Amino acid sequence: MARQGEKKGFIARMLEGKERDEEYARSTLPTNRWALFWDIFKGRFSKLVIVNLLMLLFCIPLIVVVVFMMSYGSAQRALMPFSQWMLVGYPAVPSLVGVPEQVAVSTNLMFTPFILVGALIAGIGISGGMYVIRNMVWTEGIFVANDFWRGIKINIGVVLLSTLFYVVMLMLMILAIGWADLFIATGTGNRVLFTISQVVSYIAIAIFTIMYLWMLAMGGSYKLKFHQLLKNAFLMTFGLIFQNIFFVVLMAIPVILILLGSFFQMIGFIIMVLFGLSLMLLIWLDYTQWAFDKFIESKREGGKVNRGIYEKVNKKGGSQSKAVQEYQQNLEEAMSVKSDLSSRPIKPITDDLKVYELPESFSRDDLRKLRESKEAIVEDTQKYAEEHMSDEKYVTYNAQFENQEEEKEEEDKKGKKDKKDKKKPKEEKGGGEEQ
Repeated sequence: MARQGEKKGFIARMLEGKERDEEYARSTLPTNRWALFWDIFKGRFSKLVIVNLLMLLFCIPLIVVVVFMMSYGSAQRALMPFSQWMLVGYPAVPSLVGVPEQVAVSTNLMFTPFILVGALIAGIGISGGMYVIRNMVWTEGIFVANDFWRGIKINIGVVLLSTLFYVVMLMLMILAIGWADLFIATGTGNRVLFTISQVVSYIAIAIFTIMYLWMLAMGGSYKLKFHQLLKNAFLMTFGLIFQNIFFVVLMAIPVILILLGSFFQMIGFIIMVLFGLSLMLLIWLDYTQWAFDKFIESKREGGKVNRGIYEKVNKKGGSQSKAVQEYQQNLEEAMSVKSDLSSRPIKPITDDLKVYELPESFSRDDLRKLRESKEAIVEDTQKYAEEHMSDEKYVTYNAQFENQEEEKEEEDKKGKKDKKDKKKPKEEKGGGEEQ
């Protein structure tokens, strides 16, 4: 470790950090979820990029379907004369009112099965990436490729079920919005009611999106049945509505940049290709882990709270992290038990005594030599133990446990005596009743 006040170059400072004192490791540990996010993003950026690329491979079919659907819709709008010249002075025959909306609805219906298949394939990649990033949030050691495929095996069931539910509900809402547009354009029914139905559909899309994210987070951390997952996701969606909205907007920044177009669109695409999906999962899983700590782990026996973060240590040394406290407690418990290895001398292997090795074809004489070599080693070991048993370190170590054993025996005797004293009055009382 560098000495106090020693100057270092830029690369060294970037690699080692700004700390140069003995508190380097402890003082740089993340103490809250925000610090943990930055620590992961800064320290494991290359792994986030690799995970993002792996997930993108599985998202390619869905991207192709969405691009083809948008191209198909654009081509239909360009080919059909929705707003072209239709012989001045003559009405358009047949009427084209509502035709654009009808084309949009038919396009959505036609591509819904392909979107469903593409989304399920993308869900396979999400199940692997989610497992890797969850382990990052738990600050566990990871091997990106191995853990990615392991995550697919573990999470594929819950992710595919959640994705199926989400895509079906999403497409139903999109079709409902399209049908409402069609009825409004053709003047069929009550315009106000159809407008309200569109607003409700957009709100439902937002709710189902947040529920889907919660289902991914809970399904990756807990073993729940699908109806339990659905119920808990619904509760967490409305129970933390304001926090959910904030973090969904935060994780959707790359998508928002793409929708803004122009220069921002290029930045958004670069982010999405490099680390966009990983960034979204990292933000959401870091946030949901805070919620799990607060509402689940802290209220169940043996729950693991604050995974990946540590209590802040002040400069005066007033408090220690939970990890240090647990280590000290385990060390004290281990030291309070008498060790057979520490209580007696063990001779180091420093002489020429060896166990006789039997040849491939051996005789009785070889067996005798083997037995004698073992007996010689045992005798030499016992002799060494007798000679050094009175050494200060063994006497001191054994003395503290002898006192503990004496105290324990006295407590046992006292406990037995108290039990006998309690039994005597009961016997006397019982005898009096018989008389």
